[in-house]
Amino acid sequence: MPKRIAIIGCGAIGSLYAAHLAHAGLEVWVNTRRPEHARALNESGLRVSGTHEFHVRVQATSDPAQLPDCEFGIVATKALQTEQAFAPVAGKFDRGAVLSAQNGLGSEEILARLTRGFIIRGTTFMSGTRHSDTHVQYELDTPTWMGPFEPTNTPFTLVQELAALIAAGGLNAIALEDARPAQWSKLLFNSAVNGVSALTGLPHSPEFADRREPDSLGHLLYDLLEEGKRVAAALGVSLHEDPWEMNKLGAQSNHPPSMLNDVRRRQPTEVDFLTGAVAREAERAGIPAPLHTAVYRLIKGKEASWAVEGAD
Repeated sequence: MPKRIAIIGCGAIGSLYAAHLAHAGLEVWVNTRRPEHARALNESGLRVSGTHEFHVRVQATSDPAQLPDCEFGIVATKALQTEQAFAPVAGKFDRGAVLSAQNGLGSEEILARLTRGFIIRGTTFMSGTRHSDTHVQYELDTPTWMGPFEPTNTPFTLVQELAALIAAGGLNAIALEDARPAQWSKLLFNSAVNGVSALTGLPHSPEFADRREPDSLGHLLYDLLEEGKRVAAALGVSLHEDPWEMNKLGAQSNHPPSMLNDVRRRQPTEVDFLTGAVAREAERAGIPAPLHTAVYRLIKGKEASWAVEGAD
């Protein structure tokens, strides 16, 4: 068993990984951006409520120099924050392996450029709500899929080992020899749900799966996902899960997707790694993706409008 696992980014998902791995008895370090966040974790630990209920102690630091070398790392930041968050601690994993548990496409390439360690391609469908620096609510009890990142020749045994450690803490984790089908399933789900939520202001609610009337919002989600499936098929990717079924399950939660939170706070979104990634991959494959392209451009336009409003 590895001695140490570090979590880079302690939002809702990072907090869930940190708490459950510590609950399994592992030595868990959390690297945070804010010193006060690290201080709160060191003083109070992490409380998990909801699907699971427990409290654990973790070790946290905002100083990269204080983070020890680790056998495994899990990067759970937003995709657009990957380099900023990981670069200062990348050397701590040069003899280990790092899992990208982030949304969209492109984070693994950034991680591989920064460390000599192995990279694990990952995606997770679990969800939670971060109530404070020391309290996270566990909501959707669904898997983390992970597999070797091909360019770093990651041994499958390392993937299996990390999956077993995550499962020992009470989370669902599945090691796959090829994680691209799972990553694309989540990509298409995320691209559609986050994009529509960011534009409408709705959380992921039953309206997203409703196709009963001509003006029902579910029609747009369904068409976006069908378009995304055609892009995946053109690239030779057979999806691991049906993203429409994923949408129907998630729509029961009324959970605000991350891009909705970003829009509410007028912060940059992950759209370049999600809807924008699907639009770019469609262009690379030479097939049309007008819905993804339109949603991508509308969200980029919404982001641009905040600067105009600020200037006014």
